[in-house]
Amino acid sequence: MAVVKKNDRRNLLKTPLDWGKAACDSLMATYTPEKLPPEGRWHYHQGVFLYSMLQLNEQVGREDYFKYIKGYVDHIIDEDGNFYFAREELDAIQAGLLLFKLDQEINDPRYKIAATKLKNIFPTFNTTSDGGFWHKDKYPYQMWLDGLYMGGVFALNYDKAFGEPELLDMVVEQEKLMRKHTRDEKTGLYYHAWDEKRQQPWADSDTGKSPEFWGRAIGWYGITFNEILSFLPGDHPSRAEIVGALKDLIKGLVEFQDQDTGLWYQVVDKGNDINNWLETSCSALFTYTIARAINDGHADDRYKEFAVKGFRGLLDRMEFNDKGLFVMPGICIGTGVGNYQHYLDRPTCENDLHGVGSFILACLEMQKLLPEL
Repeated sequence: MAVVKKNDRRNLLKTPLDWGKAACDSLMATYTPEKLPPEGRWHYHQGVFLYSMLQLNEQVGREDYFKYIKGYVDHIIDEDGNFYFAREELDAIQAGLLLFKLDQEINDPRYKIAATKLKNIFPTFNTTSDGGFWHKDKYPYQMWLDGLYMGGVFALNYDKAFGEPELLDMVVEQEKLMRKHTRDEKTGLYYHAWDEKRQQPWADSDTGKSPEFWGRAIGWYGITFNEILSFLPGDHPSRAEIVGALKDLIKGLVEFQDQDTGLWYQVVDKGNDINNWLETSCSALFTYTIARAINDGHADDRYKEFAVKGFRGLLDRMEFNDKGLFVMPGICIGTGVGNYQHYLDRPTCENDLHGVGSFILACLEMQKLLPEL
């Protein structure tokens, strides 16, 4: 199918929210809810996209968006609140973020039942010796950056909806452990993973850290910083520490933003390598992280120029097909932990759900910073 970068459709999009709607409408025109890939699974790919749609719907009030989200959930969860999900991994929890709004809006107990099933698996996870959740059972003794977002934001929302404050304490502790084991003091960035046993081929023999700063994993972490802060009471003893960590991350990110395009690289700190490449999903997540930190009062307004540059760089990369539907290119497919070449060799795709979801999130925060393009 022919793809063009400039056309009349692009010129009609006057605000960041217009771009977010174009992204949602494109995937809705391409897939029925039950066919969203990976088809038939309770999975974070669908969760990231549909939760971003849910948040967009709070701003634009589209009934078809809400029905679409409900259609996905109702296809997976039966009339008794039963559903299949991978109980041994943090990734399976993220789509639970869709359940809270459904529970609020619809008189149907199965959404809370399903959410409680997800909440109840936290105590069953295997942990490192200091209490950090393994990312998956098949990755023993490993903590991955992605996992804090995949499970943590759900736990925060469950506490808010149903009053279980120990979940907030759990998330704060998990973030503290993740930061302890993966943060790089020099750059303020975060390595993709940590292996307590130092057994993985990628693990540093002294620290257990993986060797590279993979963009999208750091992006999930940036989201989680902002989310935790939105739930923490103002007088919480960890608040200042987490705000400081978020500021340090933003300071590190802007150091590695590509000056020509405003985007960020697949391996964030190696933009000088001709073999490294600009990646759109991490660029969207970093733009979101910076913009939301400014909007929520955690970062200085001086960082606005970096968020604006990142967002405009994203818009320059977005395309439309010959049906006038939005296309997001250059999204790294799902990626495990590895060495530098591992990340460079990962394929890219168009309109991958966690890429489009990340873009919509950036649109939501940029609407507040840049209401007209």
